[in-house]
Amino acid sequence: MAAAAVVALGAGCAAWARQSPMAANKAPGPVRVRADEIGGVVTGTDGPEAGVWVIAETSDLGTKLTKIVVTDDRGRYLIPQLPKANYTVFVRGYGLADSAKTAVRLGRSSNIVVRPIASAHDDAQHYPAIYWYSMLKVPDASLFPGTGPDGNGMPEAMKDQGQWLHLMKTDGCENCHQLGNKATREIEPALKAMGPFESTADAWFRRLQSGQGSTIMIRALAQLDAGLMLRNLGDWTDRIAAGELPFARPQRPSGVERNLVITMWDWQDARTYVHDEVTTDKRNPTLNANGLVYGSPEESTDRIPILDPVKNRVSYIDAPVRDSKTTSARDDRPIMAPSPYWGNEPYWDAKTNIHNPMFDETGRVWYTSRIRNDNDVPAFCGPGSPLESAKLFPMAYSGTPRPTREAAVYDPRTRKFTLIDTCFGTHHLQFAADRDNTLWFSGGQDVVGWLNRRVFDQTGDEARSQMWTPFILDTNGNGKRDEGYVEPEAPVDPTKDKRIHGQFYGLAPQPGNPRVVWGSVLGFPGQLIRVDIGDHPPATALAE
Repeated sequence: MAAAAVVALGAGCAAWARQSPMAANKAPGPVRVRADEIGGVVTGTDGPEAGVWVIAETSDLGTKLTKIVVTDDRGRYLIPQLPKANYTVFVRGYGLADSAKTAVRLGRSSNIVVRPIASAHDDAQHYPAIYWYSMLKVPDASLFPGTGPDGNGMPEAMKDQGQWLHLMKTDGCENCHQLGNKATREIEPALKAMGPFESTADAWFRRLQSGQGSTIMIRALAQLDAGLMLRNLGDWTDRIAAGELPFARPQRPSGVERNLVITMWDWQDARTYVHDEVTTDKRNPTLNANGLVYGSPEESTDRIPILDPVKNRVSYIDAPVRDSKTTSARDDRPIMAPSPYWGNEPYWDAKTNIHNPMFDETGRVWYTSRIRNDNDVPAFCGPGSPLESAKLFPMAYSGTPRPTREAAVYDPRTRKFTLIDTCFGTHHLQFAADRDNTLWFSGGQDVVGWLNRRVFDQTGDEARSQMWTPFILDTNGNGKRDEGYVEPEAPVDPTKDKRIHGQFYGLAPQPGNPRVVWGSVLGFPGQLIRVDIGDHPPATALAE
């Protein structure tokens, strides 16, 4: 994040000038092109252009396909492994105007001539979003801690400048948006048409109330500083509209960066999104080589997109719920104001809120997925349950948030889903490399939960296969978990253990020790919690 002071670069400033092409004594030789390739040389006004992107696109296949490579020191490029189709190719590079999109046939050499870009302003439109985002002013440290609406306007809960940065960069706006791209750094014409607005800050406020995620965005705004933040966003957009540019200029790719081949497929539509995808088992990265890629569309739809990267086709499967009366994102995400594009239509319509796919060693795909309404917690989770975890820490959810997801597994061979009801909430999931193929879940409120995959596969018993534990600290230092402990709100008792609040966001089993899992806890300051479940879990589980 940039400091508050920003220097605009003028069109005549050397800082934006085109990087020098290769010297004449390094003139490129011919590029050999095979039948499934496109290649050639990119040349500018002063010779070959190094470190620029060459982009091939086609819409002839089952989904739009794009491949991107970078020119070498002599301006040469080679786009490999292209399926039979009609392609257009163009060049983009810092200091250059985009070349015209030209039809190119496979197996042919295609040399491309480029010209310098007209101005620093035009060049900056190609900068990564983070360069523009860095122009947003960070509130001065003197505004912290906040003194509220009758004071300096900063919320009293905002104690530290780092807390503001954490919300702005990690736990707020950037959770969903690429801040600094053209769609966020400017006020789009479709929104302007819904005005007039007295200020750009007012236009931002209207923007944040639009569409499917409006309640999430307004909640994030309120956490930051509401009026101050709106004025800050408006100032950022106004300065950009007036011609101010990022204070730094990115360099062209160099070294090993030029070895990358980026392949991109479109596999959703304008109303849905892909939150996540998986290609293999993280414990065995050779699994599913060249196989199907499974996505997770989260709140937007229950249709899971599946990409075939060899045939360049997209198919879909519908994620099920156990209870047909399970509510949808349509019910859970009210729209505060019409979208400039979709009006009042609530087009996010997922019941499953399906998230974070993960392959197991057999090729099945596991998801954290909502299978029922949040209040319908199974009896085996609460008091009176025979489960050891429930005896030690019953999940009755009295006065606490209920789980928003459970679990599901899809078997591509049978094309069937199996749904698993968990007593704890789920968000991300990771397999351990142990004999039980333990599946760990983040997202549990004040607990971490796991599934014994071996027991589940043998019995199909969802209750018997799962365990969970609260986070208990060994504050009395006797090296074990005792029956009694102090609750989170109570002071530490040196004779007892202590339970702490926590909810894992990401987690990872410790390599070489299947009893231990590490998890991150969001917030400011954040936390890492290490849990050792011990020899007889959950009774022996301790946290640090």
